[in-house]
Amino acid sequence: MSFQKLDELGRSLGALEHALAILAADEATQMAVGGGEARAEAMSALAGMHHRQTTAPEIADWLDAAENETLEPDHAAAVREFRREYTNRTCLPTEFVERQMRTRMRCEQLWRDLRPKGDWTGFLPALEGVIEFAREEAALRADATGLPPYDAMMEQFDPGNRVAEIAPLFAELKSFLVDFVPNALETQQNRLKKTPLRPLSGAYPVEKQRELGLAMMAAVGFDVTRGSLSVSHHPFCGGVPTDVRITTRYRSNEFLSALMGTLHETGHALYEQNLPTEWAHWPLGKARGMAMHESQSLFVEKQIGRNPAFWEWALPVVEKHLGERWERDEILAHVHYVERGLIRVDADEVTYPLHVILRFEIEQELIDGSLAAKDLPEAWDARMRDFLGLSTMDTPQDGPMQDVHWPSGAFGYFPSYTLGAVIAAQQWAAIEREMPDVNQQIARGDFEAVNAWRRKHVWSQASLWTTPELVERSTGEPLNVARFRRHLEKRYGA
Repeated sequence: MSFQKLDELGRSLGALEHALAILAADEATQMAVGGGEARAEAMSALAGMHHRQTTAPEIADWLDAAENETLEPDHAAAVREFRREYTNRTCLPTEFVERQMRTRMRCEQLWRDLRPKGDWTGFLPALEGVIEFAREEAALRADATGLPPYDAMMEQFDPGNRVAEIAPLFAELKSFLVDFVPNALETQQNRLKKTPLRPLSGAYPVEKQRELGLAMMAAVGFDVTRGSLSVSHHPFCGGVPTDVRITTRYRSNEFLSALMGTLHETGHALYEQNLPTEWAHWPLGKARGMAMHESQSLFVEKQIGRNPAFWEWALPVVEKHLGERWERDEILAHVHYVERGLIRVDADEVTYPLHVILRFEIEQELIDGSLAAKDLPEAWDARMRDFLGLSTMDTPQDGPMQDVHWPSGAFGYFPSYTLGAVIAAQQWAAIEREMPDVNQQIARGDFEAVNAWRRKHVWSQASLWTTPELVERSTGEPLNVARFRRHLEKRYGA
């Protein structure tokens, strides 16, 4: 009886979550600028309604009763995940959630306006408000879960991940990359001396790029009847599993950044579209956190989309849609191009983790109060100099104004990106062990066996396990950087 009440509540909550997700996707892609204030109020009201339903006192009684019932293993897991989510929601008062939502929405809207101008002074007060809310949220979550504040924030994105395990892994990776980046650049320079980089033509109409992206999406498994592709300031995958909203951004002088961004977001979409539908309205049926989500997007972008075998199949598709003929090694020189840069979303897979580790280190200091928002430009610049030898002091739009995550209050999210890359490399290694001919399959444009492996080991598992448990169960080994290091050395080493 109590389980049935939780099931009915889940359906009601699912409807509100659906509305919020579609409103958020529309706000980022279609909403007129003048609609911002009213949209913030509407979403705040819906978020408050959702929060009141998810924190109702009677739910605790239903959970207590359900936990004492004799349940099938999957039903017991569903109750466990509902309990975890209930604990994490009841620690935040409804009035706090509503005020925080308004603050985040207004900061994010201001960020869209001021980031192109690099107006740090104008942006800072709004960001300070978001950070104050984040610190308060971290303290409330820490009290409820017994976790350190930053761990309590990460728990919202990756259940089971802890700084105590991640920080040493990132330290090992940072030490490796600081030395490996110069080596990869030298290797690349030597190759380009022998075979100069063929320039892109610089004439790529957006509509043709869009059609190319849609063709690639469908080929790797995206269900076009349950999703769409549009444009936004910052590429994302939103919506709901039955209506996944992918966005990208285009540059008419080159096509690879939009294509790779589209493949990346398609990886997210495949995960959402293949989650178990019977548990869609329960926390159990949701994706297992953002590190696993990023592993699925990076798997499509890096393990498939930057795989030399992929381009044996893809080049005729590019020629069909863009009218350009490329040899495989010519395009790989672009696809595998390594460059020290300021922008995370434009970074190659060698330098990208350093961008993430920088943010991981900084946002811990923001949450514990050892770093003030006003000092962010200096803190950011110091690490950029140490990690990549670059400076952002005079361009805050390339520094602490760069990403949407902090304006939107997503503290604890950034580690997921590099954890996802590490997990994707482990998953690829496991697939190669099971399917030695996997590259030949990809060269033919056959992605079904790879998708079947991921459907069995990741997608269908949803939130049955914590992130560390799911990594070990799917790959046969605990989370580690060894597979990722070997992947980079093989692809970018001498």
